[in-house]
Amino acid sequence: MSTLLRFRPFTARNTVRSFTLNAHHQPNSAVSAQHAIYISNSTNPYFNLTLEDWLFRHKSPSDPLLLIYRDEPCVVIGRNQNPWKEVNFDALRSHPGVPFLRRRSGGGTVYHDLGNTNFSIHLPRTSFDRHVTGQIVLRAVRSLGVTTAVLNERNDICVGADKMSGVLHRAPRLAGHVSGSAYKIVNKRAYHHGTMLISTRLDTLGDLLRPKDKDSMVTKGVASVRSPVCNLQQYDTNVTHEAFTAAVVNEFQKEYGVNEQPCIVHETDDVKNVEYIRKGMAELPTWDWAYGQTPEFTYTINRTFPWGDVSAEIRAKHGVILDCSIKAAGTSHGAVLEAFGQSFYIGKRYGFVENDEGAADEVKEIADVKVWLRGAMS
Repeated sequence: MSTLLRFRPFTARNTVRSFTLNAHHQPNSAVSAQHAIYISNSTNPYFNLTLEDWLFRHKSPSDPLLLIYRDEPCVVIGRNQNPWKEVNFDALRSHPGVPFLRRRSGGGTVYHDLGNTNFSIHLPRTSFDRHVTGQIVLRAVRSLGVTTAVLNERNDICVGADKMSGVLHRAPRLAGHVSGSAYKIVNKRAYHHGTMLISTRLDTLGDLLRPKDKDSMVTKGVASVRSPVCNLQQYDTNVTHEAFTAAVVNEFQKEYGVNEQPCIVHETDDVKNVEYIRKGMAELPTWDWAYGQTPEFTYTINRTFPWGDVSAEIRAKHGVILDCSIKAAGTSHGAVLEAFGQSFYIGKRYGFVENDEGAADEVKEIADVKVWLRGAMS
């Protein structure tokens, strides 16, 4: 039995355009042939990231596709990144309801909110050109009146010295980057996606994407490059999500000769119950995906206690602690601490180690180190 997905044309009319998706997701199903431009009406990041992946894998490889969406506040890390290196979890905990997600493409860490518009351009691998797709977005920005915008060597859109789109860490400034990009290539298909900062909360962005005391964390994953950023509205207060969306749609249509109007995607139960989308949305918030995909890393830290100096080297892979070497000076319990590091931490999930109450005869040094390392790994 097929599943009905409903889309609404991006016009003033109230007619509903519908199509049927084969339950087995055959590549020649109607959805992969009929639509070139999608605008998500949902602001659920779990839905939108999964929708993007579903479109990427089910659209005909030979056809261009554009997806535009916005999300409620969240932090999104790249496929091969380390969340403890990228996200300020102390700050994140002070923003209840703001999750972090690991997306399915590479690139750096971004902050999403309703002042930040996301675009995703999918193309055949043989005709995929990052500069061309970057120029589409650049022309859209310039058409909105920000005529000094340029495309840098990373295909990020900048005004002056700063950046306006966020696949990278950034520190807010008065001028700068407004857009950044990431890419994914699989078999015959490729996409360029990124974020456009229009009126985002740059203070929140800066707080959440600036982890403290992680310089000594060495990761085999991809580290974000810090770039100063700003909003498009700092250059033209009339720029809105709707205006940017219309401009990108127009440039996409001209570049690829697409004549059809955009279709609005609604996060309805029949869409979410499509097996691929349902499973994808369920996987994103799991520990195995969000933390368990973390590449191997080593974190070396030091602390001076009233009773002596301690250094710890923690090595983890896929979110699980492989080794914890503790060295202590100035205390007679150095050997005890070293043995404790090996016996207590190995095999446990990094960042999720619960400190038990400890035995009645537990030495103070061990109790102090437990509290210290739990905070350091959070």
